[in-house]
Order: sequence, then structure tokens, then C-alpha cells
Amino acid sequence: MTLLNLAELCPITRSLGPGQRFAIWVQGCCFNCSGCISPDWIPQVAATGVEPRRLAETILSVPGTEGLTVSGGEPMLQAQALSELFELLADVDCSIICYTGFTLEQLQAKSDPEIARVLSQIDVLIDGLYLPELNDNQGWRGSANQRVHFLTPRLLPEASAFSCRRRDVEIHLRNDSALMVGVPPRHFSDTFKQVVDNSL
Repeated sequence: MTLLNLAELCPITRSLGPGQRFAIWVQGCCFNCSGCISPDWIPQVAATGVEPRRLAETILSVPGTEGLTVSGGEPMLQAQALSELFELLADVDCSIICYTGFTLEQLQAKSDPEIARVLSQIDVLIDGLYLPELNDNQGWRGSANQRVHFLTPRLLPEASAFSCRRRDVEIHLRNDSALMVGVPPRHFSDTFKQVVDNSL
């Protein structure tokens, strides 16, 4: 079994897709987008290794979970482990949203069987690099160049929210840190950092 290299997780969120969702962020990215909101998760280093089966059990143990959202980092760099996780969630009513810096066409051109399997398992793919100059402050995608692909019809009733809804974020307080969850409005990250720094 392949381990997932996780940067962070959030058991309950409503700011990364419709309904109550479990969110995970993988560690390691092959891109270096200007204005990335999670630069600490770009380095391709070991973070927290988790067996897909144990993570699936954790996800399914959270009452009210309607879906899983996967971001990072770059999820497609861990396609094998993600496909194992998604397979374990296939028999429950759990929608899957996945972000990637690759375009769908680039992923398909790789002819990688593990990536192809991941694409067959997810409901929504939000693709493309984050471009700060195209941040239109709308929806669950970071910038207007990013496309929302409904690979299954499961979340089609929520289609307009993916590109048009008003953005919001959640701040999850930890013992000695705070986790920002969601697609933040423009300039929110800088303001949030200043508030946290000033409170320490």
C-alpha cells in the first residue's frame, strides 16, 4: 500500500465545495505559482505519511460528511495513493473534488494509468495554475483561467457556485497555530497573516 504524504487535513469544512466536506492537502508541488496561499506545502519533502485505508476510515468516521476535497501541493503527484483512497470511498455517498495545477488535457496526455484512474474516480476537477492577475474573487476556483470540469453529474446542480459564489474562508484554531480553509478573497492572506503575527 502506498502512503499519502499529507501536509494538512480538516475534518469539517463548508468552504471548499458544497455541503459538509472533509479536506486534505498533499505535500509537494511541481509548480511555484505566484501568490500561492500555501507555499509551505510546495517543497517535495516528507510530511505526514498516512495509509489510504486509515485515512478513509477517518473520513467515514466524521458524522455528516458529504464529500472530500483534495488540494495541496499537487495532488496528481500522488495519484497512486489517491486512487487507493478514492477506491475505498467508492461505495459510500461521498463526492470528490480535486484541485490540480495541470490542465485536464495535460493530465490526459501523460497516458499515466494511475492519473487516468484518479480522473475516473473524481466528480469535479478544478484545473490550471493559479494566476493572481486573473483572480476575480469569485467561486471555489482561485483565478478565472482555472476551469471546473464536472467529470460526473453528481455536483452539477451546484455548478454556478463553483465559479460565481461569494468566497468565504474558515479559520480553524489549533493549539499553537491557525489553519485557513477555503479560497480566500483577494488580499485576505496578507491581512490574515498580519492579524496572526500581531496576536503572537
